[in-house]
Amino acid sequence: MKWRKPSDRLNLFLKEQLKNVDCQSRVMFGCPSYFIKGNMFIGAFGAEIFLRLPPEDIEETLKRFPKASRFEPMPGRVMKQYVALPESIYKKKNIFSELLKKSITYVRSLPLKKKRSKR
Repeated sequence: MKWRKPSDRLNLFLKEQLKNVDCQSRVMFGCPSYFIKGNMFIGAFGAEIFLRLPPEDIEETLKRFPKASRFEPMPGRVMKQYVALPESIYKKKNIFSELLKKSITYVRSLPLKKKRSKR
C-alpha cells in the first residue's frame, strides 16, 4: 500500500502551528508527526491533519464537524483516539486552535511513554 504523503505546504502549516509547543517531531512513513512525552498527538497524512483527543471529546467533535472523521491511515485500521481534519476545518484558526489546545492538554496528562525494547 502506498502512503499518502502530505504536501510541503501542509507540512509547513503544521510546523508553524506548533512552533511554540514543547514537542518533538518525527517522520513516520514519510509523514510528519509530533509527540509530547513520547505520546503522538498530531500529524499530517495525505491532505488531512490528524489529532489525538480525549475520549469524551471525539464523538462531540465528529458531531460538531461533519467533515471530520476518525483517523484511518489504512482501511480497517482506525486509530481510536484520533480524528482527521480536512483543510476546511483546520484552516479555520479559532476551531483548529481550540482542538489543538484540547489535544495538547490531554496528551500532557498522559504518562510518559516508555520506548519499547528492541527484540
